[in-house]
Amino acid sequence: MSLERLEQIKPFLVMDVLDKADAMVRSGEDIIHFEIGEPDFGTPQKILEAGMAALQRGETHYTHSLGIYPLREAVCEWYRKKYRVDIDPEQVVITMGTSPGLLLALSTLVSNGDQVILSDPCYACYESFIRYLQAEAVPIPVYDESEFQLSIGDVLREINPKTKAIIINSPSNPTGTMLAAEVLVELANCGVPIISDEIYHGLVYEGRPHSILEFTTNAFVLNGFSKLFCMTGWRLGYIISPPQYVRNIQKLQQNFFISPSNFVQHAGVTALKEDHPELEERLNIYRQRRDTMIELLLEAGFEINAKPTGAFYVFANARRFSSDSLRFAMELLENAKVAVAPGIDFGKNGEGYLRFSYSTSVEKIREGIARINHHLRK
Repeated sequence: MSLERLEQIKPFLVMDVLDKADAMVRSGEDIIHFEIGEPDFGTPQKILEAGMAALQRGETHYTHSLGIYPLREAVCEWYRKKYRVDIDPEQVVITMGTSPGLLLALSTLVSNGDQVILSDPCYACYESFIRYLQAEAVPIPVYDESEFQLSIGDVLREINPKTKAIIINSPSNPTGTMLAAEVLVELANCGVPIISDEIYHGLVYEGRPHSILEFTTNAFVLNGFSKLFCMTGWRLGYIISPPQYVRNIQKLQQNFFISPSNFVQHAGVTALKEDHPELEERLNIYRQRRDTMIELLLEAGFEINAKPTGAFYVFANARRFSSDSLRFAMELLENAKVAVAPGIDFGKNGEGYLRFSYSTSVEKIREGIARINHHLRK
């Protein structure tokens, strides 16, 4: 990669905030973390046991570059049960998380000068992946008054011969909102491959999430185990690809990653095939945390016009306090000892917002918002 190409990759500001917060903790500060999107729960017991059993029986070697067949079958069964779509295991590529999956999927679709449509705001790293491949991100502004729904008219106006993909994420990071089924249908009919990031499926509090595969086969699904199954450190995900792209994805996997970890894949089979009662309990806890955070942020003077219905984020309008979300986030970290994510990290249209993660206890949510309140009153 040339230095010029590297300089086009923006820093992931959420991680900058986290790094500074960690440095403050090391110096003795007490920091409350609302910035990072990671479950605070442990991996369910059955999955832990499956991973340990796989290690003990020697599942520590390379696997097939597409992933072990039982896990690819389990992915198909999961999507058949949840979304009533039929997938062949040969369409499934197991990856070391959804981020490598996105890199592999995009690499099969775009090259220098191509364009990829996405929403603004959206997950902060999408644009960096596109820039890395020397393609161009085409942001479509979405707004809280319309629950951050993509306008199909806006999308159609941007489609041209250079358009190679549309990236969607529902439930969304950073907004916590879901795309309506009718929007997914319209996107599916655009004639452009859809890359659908479905990592927050399973963390939904109202309504039902729809997979893009319910509406089109011209789509790549990205999903994984980090959020629902609390397996961020296991680094396990997958791509569901149209058949004609699988060989190219496989070649990239062989060259870049060889294969995902063997024993981790066996734990993934248990994640998808076994029941985990604690997940339903955790969903109820997340719902309580969401409601508490929304109530307290509104009382503090933030605006929330689109109530999040999935994931574990509240995207709050903070423009009455500051038009510079990064400066404001650093101010809250330094003075209130609360770490939050600046809205500008998620796109120009996110400026003036802050993202609050409620993947922490109700007690910490109350304490964190109280600290912010105290700082704002001063």
